[in-house]
Amino acid sequence: MKKLLIVFVLIFSQLSFAQTAKEIIEKNIELSGGLTNWKLLNSVLLQGKVILGIKDEYPIKIYQQRPNLTKTVITIGGKDTAIEGYDGNKGYAMNYAANKLQEYKEYVPESFDNDFIDWENKGFEAKYLGKEKVGEIYCHKVELTKNVNKNYYYFDTKSFMLLKEIKKDETLTYSDYKKVGNLMMPFRLESSSTKKDGDYVMLLYKVEINKVFPANNFKF
Repeated sequence: MKKLLIVFVLIFSQLSFAQTAKEIIEKNIELSGGLTNWKLLNSVLLQGKVILGIKDEYPIKIYQQRPNLTKTVITIGGKDTAIEGYDGNKGYAMNYAANKLQEYKEYVPESFDNDFIDWENKGFEAKYLGKEKVGEIYCHKVELTKNVNKNYYYFDTKSFMLLKEIKKDETLTYSDYKKVGNLMMPFRLESSSTKKDGDYVMLLYKVEINKVFPANNFKF
């Protein structure tokens, strides 16, 4: 009887954690604009500046469009230069040694939506890992697992906004949330990696949604 009770407690505990993780994700989606509004989002244009290292600072524009089109442009010496993108068929990035854009055969485009939009339909499993601080803010920590890949998400316990995301090779922190249309979006993004060769801070001053881009906007 005692062993049976232990089994029931373990099962209930696992279900409770799974439900808690699901509720946290759903709360984030609800308070950041709602699932319908996120699914109606078809394109984004981010404008701001990116800070590399201590002193290097450049104006930046990032174009994104469903399902996975993207292009990043920085301004150097008054000239706009594409440094990375995916046009639906080809992935490309700047080869700084040759000072030209180069196609990368193994380029893996990222999904337009984040992982926790429709996470169950995408085959992820969610697990609640308790509370941890991000800076001075207490956050709910949620793990999403698919196959052998694990990502960790930290949601503010009060606002339920996403403050931190840990991927395999990169940690992203989000802050300065502002309303864009019906959606809440971060206007500050900080990226760090284990190699420390691609760390940056991006500060946005303008975000436009559902713009219609020219047909050749993402072409390599």
